Amino acid sequence: MSKLDELIEELCPDGVEYLPLEKCCNILDNKRKPVTKSARQEGQYPYYGANGIQDFVSEYIFDGIFVLVGEDGSVLTKNGTPVVTWAEGKIWVNNHAHIISETEGVLIRFLFHYLQTINITSLIHGNIPKLTGKDFKAIQLPIPPLPVQEEIVRILDNFTELTTELTTELTTELTARKKQYEYYRDSLLTFSDEVPMVKLGDIASDIYRGAGIKRDEVANKGIPCVRYGEIYTSYDISFVECKSHTSESVVKTPKWFEHGDIIFAITGESIKEIAKSIAYLGDGKCMAGGDTVVLKHDQEPRYMSYALSTKTAQDQKSKGKVKSKVVHSSVPSLKEIIIPLPTYETQKKIADLLDNFHKLTNDISSGLPAEIEARQKQYEYYRDKLLTFPKVELEV
Repeated sequence: MSKLDELIEELCPDGVEYLPLEKCCNILDNKRKPVTKSARQEGQYPYYGANGIQDFVSEYIFDGIFVLVGEDGSVLTKNGTPVVTWAEGKIWVNNHAHIISETEGVLIRFLFHYLQTINITSLIHGNIPKLTGKDFKAIQLPIPPLPVQEEIVRILDNFTELTTELTTELTTELTARKKQYEYYRDSLLTFSDEVPMVKLGDIASDIYRGAGIKRDEVANKGIPCVRYGEIYTSYDISFVECKSHTSESVVKTPKWFEHGDIIFAITGESIKEIAKSIAYLGDGKCMAGGDTVVLKHDQEPRYMSYALSTKTAQDQKSKGKVKSKVVHSSVPSLKEIIIPLPTYETQKKIADLLDNFHKLTNDISSGLPAEIEARQKQYEYYRDKLLTFPKVELEV
C-alpha cells in the first residue's frame, strides 16, 4: 500500500467534503487592473491575461503565489478544462483572468492541479467565451485533509517535473531535426553562377487563381478539391490525393489543376507563412478553391516544390500585403519570385535526395510529437486518478 493510500484510509476512508471554490481560497478579482497596450510601460514584471503572460510592465499589483484561470477569450483547453496558470512573485493581472491565492486548510498547489481536471464547458457562455465570476466561485472541489493534499501535490509535482524534462528533450530533438533538414535542403538548392536564376513568370506555361469553394460546400465524396487553408494545415511538400471533395456545380467557372502543377495559398495569417506552395503528384484532375493560385510548368514538380520552400524563396513570398489583419499575395507577385533552375536531370537528382531526407526527418518528426502527446496523456491519466474522491454527504 502506498503512503497516499495509507493516508486516505486513515484520514478520509469514506470520502471527502466538496466545497465551492470561493470557500477554498482567496479570490482577488476585484484587485485586477487592465491596461491597454499603448498605456503600458515596458519593464520586468509579467503582465498576465487569460492564457498566461501577455507582456512585461514597469509596475506590479500582486506579490506572492497565485493561480490564474482564464475568464474570457482563451478559457478552454481542447479537453474542455479551464486554462490554468501558475504565477509567482511580483505580477500584474488584467481582467481576463481570475486570480486566487491560498487560504488556511487548502494548498494553492492542490487547487492548481485539481482545477485542470474539471470540464467547465457547460459554464462557458457568450460569443466571446466567458467563465463568469459567479460560475467560477461556485465550482465544486473535493477538499481532503492537508496531509492527503500534501502527498498528492508531492506526487504530481514530481511527475510534472519528469514529464517536463522528457518533453523538453523530445522538443529539442524535433527542432534540431527540422533545422538539419532545412539546412541540407537550402544547401542543395544553392548553386554557382553557372545555374541560371529565373522568375516563375518566365517558366510558367500558365498561372491563374482558383475559384471559391465555401466550407459548407466541402464533402467526403465528389470532385477532389483543395482549399487554401488546407495547404497550410493538411499538406507538406507534395500530395497525391485531395483530402476534400465538392460538387462541380458549386462554382460557375471552376478552375482545375493536374499532375505536376504547383498550388499556392495566397491568403494567410502571417507574413512568415504566406504563399505556402505544394506540388500535386496525383493522376486525377482536381478543383482549386478560392485564394489559391495554380502554376503550370514543364519542370520537375518535386524540385519546384522544394525550391519554393527554401528561406530565400519564402523571403520573396513574404512581400505580401496586409489587409484586414490578413496577409495576401497575388499572381503578379508570385510571377516575380526567382529560383535557381538547373537541368531537368539535376532537378530530379536533387528531388530524389531531398525526398529521402524529408522522409527520414518526417518519420522522426511525426514520431516525436506523438511521444510528447503520450507523455502528457500519461500525466493527465494519473493526475485525474489521484484527484478523484468519493463525496461525503454532510448531515443537515
